[in-house]
Amino acid sequence: MSGVGQHQSWIAPARLGDAEITAAVADPIQKRGPGKAWFVALLCVLPFVLLTLFAIGAVLTVGIGLSGVNTTVVWGVSIANYVWWIGIGNAGTLISSMLLLTRQHWRASINRFAEAMTLLAAAIAGLFPIIHLGRPLYAYWLAPYPNTMDLWPQWRSALVWDFWAILSYLLFSLVFWFTGLLPDLATLRDRATTRPGQVIYGALALGWRGSARHWQVYETFHMTMAALAIPLVCSVHSIVGLDFAASLMPGWQESLFPPYFVVGAMYSGFAMVVVLAIAIRWGLNLQAMITRAHFDAMAKVMLFASIVMTFSYATEWFMAWYGGEHADRTVVGYFFTGDYRWLYAALLFCNCLAPQALWFPAVRVDLWALAALAILINVGMWLERILIVWNTLARGYAVSLWRTYQISLYDLAILFGPLGLFVLGFLVLARLLPLVSMHEVRQLSHRAGAA
Repeated sequence: MSGVGQHQSWIAPARLGDAEITAAVADPIQKRGPGKAWFVALLCVLPFVLLTLFAIGAVLTVGIGLSGVNTTVVWGVSIANYVWWIGIGNAGTLISSMLLLTRQHWRASINRFAEAMTLLAAAIAGLFPIIHLGRPLYAYWLAPYPNTMDLWPQWRSALVWDFWAILSYLLFSLVFWFTGLLPDLATLRDRATTRPGQVIYGALALGWRGSARHWQVYETFHMTMAALAIPLVCSVHSIVGLDFAASLMPGWQESLFPPYFVVGAMYSGFAMVVVLAIAIRWGLNLQAMITRAHFDAMAKVMLFASIVMTFSYATEWFMAWYGGEHADRTVVGYFFTGDYRWLYAALLFCNCLAPQALWFPAVRVDLWALAALAILINVGMWLERILIVWNTLARGYAVSLWRTYQISLYDLAILFGPLGLFVLGFLVLARLLPLVSMHEVRQLSHRAGAA
């Protein structure tokens, strides 16, 4: 494909002017204001937000006995939700940084809301380990704060690993996302017609003038942060995988888990980015900037990830057979014949079989089909996380301790409620900040015109 074709496929029409690009992104924030769709979405998510607050209040008041945990399956929906949300959170910065380092120009239209997805998802993920603690009022013990009792965290505890993983990743992602916003914040400052808007966006822009020196420092810093992001993201979700792999339970103590969890994070994250891209493209009328070529590219990445995930599942089955350990074979056999066999079959369908439709170009650019597949993938990835917990804990070494998990109404509330928090966060961001990078899309448009 020629250079012109490559650039033109990422923006339609091939040459949007700077003024059109800026107006398309900034006007919904500064001039047009929220439309009916925004208010309808807000009304739809408020019940989920209230449900989340009620569920958190209930578990802090009554205790984790509200969930279906028992003396054997001591981890439940809360831990599965944590792994699922942190996976989605890891993917946003991973996607943005990888595409930046590999000079994939199509990232310009998706990187901003992918990074915002990281912040919201990681923040939500951080709630679940605290919720799951038997004594959440002592959650601050996870931090090595100075104290008169000389109390320090137990570094062999996975909770401490999770604390540092979430905190370091949140801080890094916040800096990465905010610095990427600086040129666009200056644009909003210069376009603001009210004094509060000028002051607020001016303060957030940190004195950005768009000088050659500013751009040089910005690009150097952003590229350096992107280079640091990839090992950080891989280490963070590897730590989540080690929460399981460092144990002695059958089916968990596998060296496969860290890379398996990293690929799973990229897989579910790209699927969530597809859903967000479809919603943002429609809600903000950004069809000229988020084209079908973007969805085609993201669908190819999801197809590749589905193949890697399928290979990972097959490796897990093979190693249980090849290792010859009776307990490992029992757990793998339980995958297919146990109490959760229908959920495991749904997992394989969602993560392995259904995404094979993405081999067909017509499916990759059909937004309805792509949205359905992306939702299926995220359902499948949640099933994977919950079944990692349930299958192993339900069939451990001691036969006398074999028990199944009975999901409760609280579990359902804490599963579906946080989705409302996630959407609410995006609705607020859409009213305050640009969800698409104006300066990067303008650069892309200039490349298309010059090619």
